[in-house]
Amino acid sequence: MSTIYFLFQQMLLFSIPLLIVALGGMFSERSGVVNIALEGIMVMGAFCSIFFINRMQDIMSGNLLLILAILVAAASGMVFSLLHAYAAINMRADQTISGTALNMIAPAVAIYMARTLQANGVQQINFNNTFRIREVPLLSRIPVLGDLLFKNTYITTYLGLAILAVAAFMLYKTRFGLRLRACGEHPQAADSVGVNVYKIRYAGVMISGALAGLGGLVFVVPTSTNFNATVAGYGFLALAVLIFGQWKPLRILFAAFFFGLMKTIAASYSGLPLLKDMPIPSDIYKMVPYIATLIVLAFTSRKSQAPRASGVPYDKGSR
Repeated sequence: MSTIYFLFQQMLLFSIPLLIVALGGMFSERSGVVNIALEGIMVMGAFCSIFFINRMQDIMSGNLLLILAILVAAASGMVFSLLHAYAAINMRADQTISGTALNMIAPAVAIYMARTLQANGVQQINFNNTFRIREVPLLSRIPVLGDLLFKNTYITTYLGLAILAVAAFMLYKTRFGLRLRACGEHPQAADSVGVNVYKIRYAGVMISGALAGLGGLVFVVPTSTNFNATVAGYGFLALAVLIFGQWKPLRILFAAFFFGLMKTIAASYSGLPLLKDMPIPSDIYKMVPYIATLIVLAFTSRKSQAPRASGVPYDKGSR
C-alpha cells in the first residue's frame, strides 16, 4: 500500500499543474482565441512568484507566503497574456505566431531579469520550500483517503481541484460561460444579440493567463527548490491535455491524471520496485510522457472537436 500512496501523491504533484494550465487554455480557446503561449506564460508566472518568494522568505514563510506568491503568479500571468490578447483580438494577428513569440520571449526575459536583479548575477533563483503540509488535522485520519490526499501535500493541490469545480460551474451554469462558449462557436451570432465579442475574448485570454501563470508556480514549488527559467515543456504538455480532454473540464481532469501518471513513471521509476528491477535504460522512462502524448493524440485527434471559431480573428464587418 505504501507504494500506491507514493505513486498517487507523486501523480498529484505532476497532474495538478497540468490541470490548472489546461483549464486556462480551455477558457481562451472556448472564447475563440488559440493560446499556445501557455509555456511562456507559465515561465513568467513562475519567475515573478519565485522571485517574490526569494525576496520575502526572510520576512515570512509557510502557506501565507505561498498564498501571496499565488496572487503574484496569477497577476503576472494575466498581464503577460494581454500581449497575446492584443495581438490576436485587436490586431487580428496569426494566433499561432503570436503565441510562439511569447514562448520565445518569456525565458529570455526571465534570464535577463534574474541576472539583473540578483546581486550574484546568476539566472537561477533559489528558495526555501517551507510549504509542504505534513498532515491535515482530523482529515488525515480518514482511512485510505487520509493517506492519499491529506498527508505530505500542498495547498496548491486543493486549489487545483477547487479551480476545476469553479471552472465547470462558470462554463456551464453562468451567463458569462454561455457567452464565452457562444463567442468560440459563432461570434457573429453572439454579436447580433448584443454580446461584446472583444471583451469576452479578452476575458477568456486573461483567465487563461492567470491560470497558466499560477500553473508555473504550482509546477515549480513541489518539485524543486530553485527556478531556472524553464517549466520543462509543461505548457505544451498542457495543450495535449486540453486536446485529449476535448475542451471539457471533467475530461481535462482525467487527461491530466493520465499524463501526470506518465510523468510520475518517468521521474520516480527508481522508487517503484516493479520498474526499478526491470532492465530498461533510464532514458526510456524519461521518454514515456512524450511517447504517450504522441500515441494518445494520434488516436484521438481525428475525433477532436475544437470550438468552431477558435483561432479565427473576429471581424465585425463579416457576417
